[in-house]
Amino acid sequence: MENLTTTNIHLWKWKNLEVAWKKEGSAINAPIRTVLIHGFGASKEHWRHNQSVWGEVAPCYAIDLIGFGDSSQPLSQLKNESNLQKGFTYNFDNWSNQVKDFCQEIVQSPVLLIGNSIGGVIALKAAKILGKNCLGVILIDCAQRTMDDKRLLEQPMWMRLLRPGLKKLVQQRWLSRNLFQNAAQPSVIKNILKKAYPSGQNIDEGLINLLHKPSQRPNADEAFRGFINLFDDYLAPELMEDLKIPVDLIWGEKDPWEPVKEAQKWFVQIPCIRSLEIIPGAGHCPHDELPDIVNPLILKIIQQAT
Repeated sequence: MENLTTTNIHLWKWKNLEVAWKKEGSAINAPIRTVLIHGFGASKEHWRHNQSVWGEVAPCYAIDLIGFGDSSQPLSQLKNESNLQKGFTYNFDNWSNQVKDFCQEIVQSPVLLIGNSIGGVIALKAAKILGKNCLGVILIDCAQRTMDDKRLLEQPMWMRLLRPGLKKLVQQRWLSRNLFQNAAQPSVIKNILKKAYPSGQNIDEGLINLLHKPSQRPNADEAFRGFINLFDDYLAPELMEDLKIPVDLIWGEKDPWEPVKEAQKWFVQIPCIRSLEIIPGAGHCPHDELPDIVNPLILKIIQQAT
């Protein structure tokens, strides 16, 4: 089901939830479509400097993951919790199935998936379950998930010792809610953006608002609670081990959270990775920070796929 609101946002019913999405581009004869998957805390609006440009060569869809933007924000249900009537497990399987179903029901065409941060992990998992209907994946500063249990031996001994207690603590709603409410302030968001966008480019009121506004909705803290409890989920390298489609990497040279050295290691070691473009001076979201550099790179990849 689908309807169009006055703000040009489409709403799609998925598993009794609402998923918000936007489409740009009228190149209906293009053989593929691109689907954009945002990172944690962001939304479809985070592609504000990209979607219309990429839509010039192939119709371009941007989707709000469940828990973010204008999509539904159901209560979080952790793996060890009994079934909630309206609970949702915020994990990569469920988000990837959301993207897969969106591609099959709404896009209805072979796709190129583009994901930033955790959106990259989601894109990889969605690509695997879409099979031949996904022609490629572009990862923009893909989440490396260094705190996952499978990477525990990389952590210092004190962190390993604290891990069991930390896991129990972050399950508590009072804690996750307070942490979220303290972070979801315009001044805090701006300070985080200064770290994420080291060049300082495009940190404006529009960006602060698109991150702050969804955080003020009633259950906005539930996705945060679900995400900080993801201690054992997919890692990007394992999802790429037997992937048969091309993967292209775009990375900010100064990403403070996902070091470019890891991306360089992936490029050397993982066969499906076709290219790595490092964006000088950029941080975690180079597509928004320096779109004039990133847009042509991705346009070239889209044109190769068509």
